[in-house]
Amino acid sequence: FQMDTTPESYLDLFPLDAIVYLTPDSENVLEDISPDKVYVLGGLVDESIHKQLTLQRAREQCLQTARLPIREYMVKAHNSRNYHSETLAINQVFDILCTYYETRNWPVALKAGVSSGKGYVLREVAEE
Repeated sequence: FQMDTTPESYLDLFPLDAIVYLTPDSENVLEDISPDKVYVLGGLVDESIHKQLTLQRAREQCLQTARLPIREYMVKAHNSRNYHSETLAINQVFDILCTYYETRNWPVALKAGVSSGKGYVLREVAEE
């Protein structure tokens, strides 16, 4: 993959209808990756998780939103802390998207990118 960086805002570089802002708070599930779209990883440099903040930011910018299909392919695993989070680090989301783009397989991509510490496992593993 080639990655370019620029100080310019994605809002100035791409048409609004081409931008999909990825946030775990979106109601829309990312079902596939389109070469016609620009995906913005909604990330915060912060130790605490602010619910709905990335979704609010996307709405303020009138952008389409989507979330990774974690709920569709994974289930909450029993763990001692009873901890479950769909909020991932930017590098994890990037790895999931890259793996999905190469394999076109969400279970493979999610298994590779969602660490066990998030409290989720693939649905098939949980059913065995």
